[in-house]
Amino acid sequence: MVEIHNKYMRRCITLAKKGEGYVAPNPMVGAVIVFEGKIIGEGYHQKFGDVHAEVNAINSVKDKTLLSKSTIYVSLEPCAHHGKTPPCSDLIVLHKIPNVIIGSKDTFSKVNGKGIERLKKNGTNVVTGILESECRDLNRRFFTFHERKRPFIVLKWAQTKDGFIDKKRIEGETGINWISAPETRSLVHLWRSHEMGIVIGRKTAETDNPQLNVRDIVGENPIRIILDAQLSLEKLYTSEKYPAKTIVINAVKSEKNKFIEYLKLPNLEITNILKALWELNIQSILVEGGANTLQQFIISNTWDEIRIIEGQGLFYEGVKAPTVNRLPNNKINFGKDKIYVYQK
Repeated sequence: MVEIHNKYMRRCITLAKKGEGYVAPNPMVGAVIVFEGKIIGEGYHQKFGDVHAEVNAINSVKDKTLLSKSTIYVSLEPCAHHGKTPPCSDLIVLHKIPNVIIGSKDTFSKVNGKGIERLKKNGTNVVTGILESECRDLNRRFFTFHERKRPFIVLKWAQTKDGFIDKKRIEGETGINWISAPETRSLVHLWRSHEMGIVIGRKTAETDNPQLNVRDIVGENPIRIILDAQLSLEKLYTSEKYPAKTIVINAVKSEKNKFIEYLKLPNLEITNILKALWELNIQSILVEGGANTLQQFIISNTWDEIRIIEGQGLFYEGVKAPTVNRLPNNKINFGKDKIYVYQK
C-alpha cells in the first residue's frame, strides 16, 4: 500500500510544480483522485487567487458519483479557512470522498492541522506523511516564510575561473561585464521567475544598471528590491524603462508613487530588511549582488541556497567574488558554464 500511495503522491508533486512562479505566496499543490486503481481526476493550483488543486481535481472528474467511492491524494493538507477561495476540506466532505492521503501538513497558522481535523470529524479516513520530505521540499519557500518569519533566501552570482565577480572599472564606467554564457543567462531568468523578489545593493544598481526582470523566458517579473540607504541613485528608478514593481529600502523616507515604493528603515541590517520583506508578504528573494551585499548574507549565515555560476573567462583583477567556506551540495555542467549549488 505504501508504494501505491507513493506512486500517486509523486504524481501530485509533478502536477504541483506546474504552478511554480505563479502561485506565491500560496504554496504549490497537486491533487489526484483515484477510483479502483485508476486516476479519474487531477489538478493543481495554477495561479494565486484562483481555485486550489483539490477543486480543479474534483471538477475534472466526469462522473461525480464515483467521488464517494474514491481516494484523493493531495501534496499538502487541504485548507480549512476562507481566503480568496472556500475551504477545500469542506468541498471534500461535501462530495463524501471517503479517503484523503496527504503528503505534508500545512503549518500556516490558519490551517496547521485544522483541515485534517475537519476531515476526521466528518468520518473521512485520513493518512498523512506520504513522501513528506519531498512535499515539504517542494514548498520550502512557503514553509520557511511561515515557520521562520522571513523570506526564503537564494544567493546567486557569476564569477570567472580566477574568482572575480566584476572587472576593475575606470571611474564612471557602467554596464554589465558578462561572465556567464547566453544560455545560462536564460536559466537565470527562469530562476528569477521562481522568486517573489530580487535584491541588489546600491553599488550594483550604479555600475550595472540592471533591469532585474524576466526576459528570456515566459514568467512573472519579481519585485525589484534595491538597498540604497541615502537614495543616492533615485534617478535610476525609471519604471517606464523597467516596468517591474520596485521597492527602494532606505533610511530617508517612506512613500509611494505610481511606480515605486520607498520603504524607510532605521538601519539596513539584514534582520531589519528581512523583517520588512516578511511584513510585505514577500515569500522569497533572489539576492543578485554585488559582492559586499552577498558577503553580508553569507557572514551572517542568513541564506537557504547559494548558486554560483562559473564562466570560462578570466578577469585577472577586479572585484573578488564572495567566499563560501563549505563544499557545494551539487555541481552542474550547464553548457560552457559550471553551476555550484549550496543548500542548508
